[in-house]
Amino acid sequence: MNRKKSFAVALLLVLIFSVVLPTAIFAADSAPTPEVAEIEAEAASTSGKSLGSGIAIGIAAAGGAIGMGIVVGKAAESVARQPEATGNIRSTMMLGLVFIETAIIYALLAVILIIFVL
Repeated sequence: MNRKKSFAVALLLVLIFSVVLPTAIFAADSAPTPEVAEIEAEAASTSGKSLGSGIAIGIAAAGGAIGMGIVVGKAAESVARQPEATGNIRSTMMLGLVFIETAIIYALLAVILIIFVL
C-alpha cells in the first residue's frame, strides 16, 4: 500500500511541474502593449459576466425546479388524502407555482441586465 501511495504522490508532482513550469517560463516573456492589455481586460470582464450569469440562472432554475417538484408532490399527497378538497388544493398549488415561476423570471431579467447593461 505504501508503494502505491508514493507512486501517486510522484505522479502528482510530475503533473504539477509539467503544468506550472512551462506556464511560468512563457508568462515571463514580455509585458503586453497597452492595446493588448485593454483587450484582455475587456475579455476578462465579459467572461466574468457570462460565467456569473450562467451560474445565477442555473441556481435559480434548479431551485425553482426543486420547489415545483416539492409543491406538486405535496399536492398529490393532499389530494390522495382528501379527494373532496381537490379544487382548493389545485388552485393553491397553481398559485404557488406561479409565484415560484415569477421568481425564476426575475432572476432571468437580472441576468439579462447584467449581461447587456453592466
